[in-house]
Amino acid sequence: MERNPILIVDDEKNIRLTMTQSLEPLGISVETAVNGEEALHKLEKGPFSLVFLDLKMPGIDGVEVLHRIKDNWPKIRVIIITAHGTIESAVEAMKLGAVDFIQKPFSPTEIRDLANLVLEREALDEESAVDYITLIELTKRNISDRNFSTARETSRRAIATDPAKPEAYNLLGALLEIKGDRLEAQKFYRAALEIDPTFKPAQTNLERTTSWGKFGKIDLGRDNTDPATLNKSEESDGK
Repeated sequence: MERNPILIVDDEKNIRLTMTQSLEPLGISVETAVNGEEALHKLEKGPFSLVFLDLKMPGIDGVEVLHRIKDNWPKIRVIIITAHGTIESAVEAMKLGAVDFIQKPFSPTEIRDLANLVLEREALDEESAVDYITLIELTKRNISDRNFSTARETSRRAIATDPAKPEAYNLLGALLEIKGDRLEAQKFYRAALEIDPTFKPAQTNLERTTSWGKFGKIDLGRDNTDPATLNKSEESDGK
């Protein structure tokens, strides 16, 4: 199935070039923009399936671009690019439908895998979804569509399908944080850590929500993990 082009929005020339070259093997047309103004102009001219968006840009910043994308082209998926481990406006970005983040520096494989995973979510069938991995990805798609109540339902279904994995607890915590219920969110971050004390996304989220004045992105976990890899991991664990 032919896919609409991918748009890369970043004021750093090297980043635009690296990402363009990294995405070429997907066989999808790639366009670039040096700032928010150029990005919005290109979005008005033609359809895009996916946008890689830097939040920190001169002129119209990434959050404002994200806001306009979700208001005018709600089905376009947005992956946030950040050069830092923390993003002050991450919760706002999540509320606007940014569910995927990639941090500089990144490898070509990380870029390709994440783009492919985000695009493949579009083909998931919500009604027939019964396995854990699909429910996790559907939850993320619903967040991107700003269907937060449905996302909470699918994350709870994922927990019911396999209560021994931490990802769904962490996702539900993130959704409660978006809702504004930080204390309840912390309970689910802690539940994820009870299952796996080394699960970094929940560690990051719990540390951020319990530290005064500490900012950071809501970490949703393994965005660029191939489901096949997860399945192999489950088999090796004897599950």
